Amino acid sequence: MVKSPLPPDRFRERLLWFLDRKDHWAWPHFSEGLATREQLKIHFQQEYAVYVRDFPVLLARIHGRNPPAQVRSMLAKNIFEEDTGGLSLGRSHPDLFLSMMEGLGFPAKDFEQVRLLPASLAYRHWLDRVTGNRNWMVGAAAMTVFVEGSLNDRQELLHPSEPKTPAEIEAHIARHPLVRHYGLSPASMDLTRAHQLVEAGHRHDAYDIVLGCATTAAQQRAVLVCLKTTLTLWLRYRDGVARACGVKKPGAKHLRS
Repeated sequence: MVKSPLPPDRFRERLLWFLDRKDHWAWPHFSEGLATREQLKIHFQQEYAVYVRDFPVLLARIHGRNPPAQVRSMLAKNIFEEDTGGLSLGRSHPDLFLSMMEGLGFPAKDFEQVRLLPASLAYRHWLDRVTGNRNWMVGAAAMTVFVEGSLNDRQELLHPSEPKTPAEIEAHIARHPLVRHYGLSPASMDLTRAHQLVEAGHRHDAYDIVLGCATTAAQQRAVLVCLKTTLTLWLRYRDGVARACGVKKPGAKHLRS
């Protein structure tokens, strides 16, 4: 018996189930000013080497699988912005990330030869694998829905936000944990400015790609299996960073590095 595909609203709910769980127990340590600068450095080095540096390259692999024209257009705009900043501030997002790191006192050379932790390497290998998959939909789901997504996706999809005014963007930056807790100058926060300038509607595009193209039960199943693996490996990756930083899980006796 051939299974019927899920209706779009139910399929979207299944996608959001994974994003609702993109919430790691150690995040408050890094977002509430509890991390030392050395711990921050470990965290950001892994983030940069796992996906920030090569994000436009990973997207380009999906584009190269020749998805439908409207999907190629959305991916091309994303690649263009990530690799050039051409839709926002005129600098690539990896470059803006390194400028933010320099503002924290971490020179760019500290990010040139990052040794990935075992779980970080496993997660990166998975991203390489899915973006090279002949089925472009699984790569798109992994990168545009999960990697670019967050715990806030459900709220954004249900209550879309309007583009922020310059004043609203600066207020958002003033509340950023790196500014509030670590004294990072707002002048070093152009990566956040770029994200804020292009994010309106961006999350909707990601879900529209997958919901509009994964229309058979087999396609939907492939996407959901991909997201299950991506979430599992992401959680292990964040566990590995916490161990390397010596951060204890609440209720755990000890986390060895």
